[in-house]
Amino acid sequence: MKLDDYVEFEENERAERRRLAREKSYELMDHLESFQHRFEEATGGDSVFGSVSPSIFVGSSNYPDLSTGLLSPVGHEREAEKFETSGAWYEEGVSISDVFERRTSLLNSTQGVDARNVSDAWDGFLGVQREVAIADRPVDVEVFLDDGPDLDFDVTADDVATPTGPRARAADADLAENPHVPRPVKKTLEDDDWRAEGAMTYLYRRGFDVYDINTVLSAGALGRDDQRRLVPTRWSITAVDDTVGKYLRGTIRDRRSVDTVQVWRNEYLGNAFWVILAPGDWEFELVEIKSPGSIWHPDPEGDTYLSAAHENREGRTGYVDETAGAYYASRFGVLEHLSERGRQAKVLVLRHVSDDYWGPVGVWQVRESVRNAFEGEHGEAETFEAAVREVAEHLPVSLARLRKKSTMVAGLQSSLADWTT
Repeated sequence: MKLDDYVEFEENERAERRRLAREKSYELMDHLESFQHRFEEATGGDSVFGSVSPSIFVGSSNYPDLSTGLLSPVGHEREAEKFETSGAWYEEGVSISDVFERRTSLLNSTQGVDARNVSDAWDGFLGVQREVAIADRPVDVEVFLDDGPDLDFDVTADDVATPTGPRARAADADLAENPHVPRPVKKTLEDDDWRAEGAMTYLYRRGFDVYDINTVLSAGALGRDDQRRLVPTRWSITAVDDTVGKYLRGTIRDRRSVDTVQVWRNEYLGNAFWVILAPGDWEFELVEIKSPGSIWHPDPEGDTYLSAAHENREGRTGYVDETAGAYYASRFGVLEHLSERGRQAKVLVLRHVSDDYWGPVGVWQVRESVRNAFEGEHGEAETFEAAVREVAEHLPVSLARLRKKSTMVAGLQSSLADWTT
């Protein structure tokens, strides 16, 4: 499909999605207020809370002294699997409100712990947490709360900006069943000399998705025995995207390049992604364009904000600060596609965050949007420059501004028309 035909097709599809999109919803407030009633029914008035835990959460504040917890859906135990972040959320087409409701339905039963003292943590609360993390399905647990629930139901604007469920201090926890642990995970646990990076790659090659791997890593269940640590959830997500991404980059390093300039596009939750693949050695750049009124750029009267990060064939030597986890998540989605095709390419990803993105749902939506951008039709252009120029016409910034920020666009020849906004 030629690029101009493809863009017209995508514009029509986007208009239909806008027509069907829900209005921004703050029903979250009422939802949180109803949580207390569900919790009281679940505990029966005592400090024992029986539920099904689909996942864990490890905080990052004050590392290595941090808060770590079991996540349990209150009143939705039979649907526990739906409350664990995964690619299935994209397939289901969850909205921002859906994400907020699911996350705020999870009771986070927490304990304080030193992240460095967990290599043999198979007893007590930490042991239960690790069993939940390595299991391949939600686990029945009993949580003993310390002096009853101490939950904060004072909902503020911050709760909307960063949706998390209520918390309770846990004294202990017990398993109510024997979790099923997949054989490859057992293998990584038993090998005390296996570096965490190698274990992550091994699990991915055995068919585990990055969501499963980052939970195991977060629980301190990967790596050499004396180096195993609890890894804050936010850190583990990026670590897995980066590590598996580097592995995938190695699989395409000596492959032939794509032979045409291809433009792929996807839009989800107010984020539009344009992915341009062009002939050449591996090169990657993410440019984020954040519109006024979006969650990361809330001033409705402000100017459009741009950020970018880039790597060449040899990769990067340091962490990406400007685009953070979105860089590694989008790069992973592209590399997965190229590895499956057995090709390499130079790649430019343009992410437009519109004001429809009124609440943060996490980098999973970046990862899944890019992964799924490669489904269906794509456009083609004669040159990389032609592709960038055509896509730029559908962005809220001029090509001149894009050129100033983007390493890959900077080399394109300029014209007077590029300087219009």
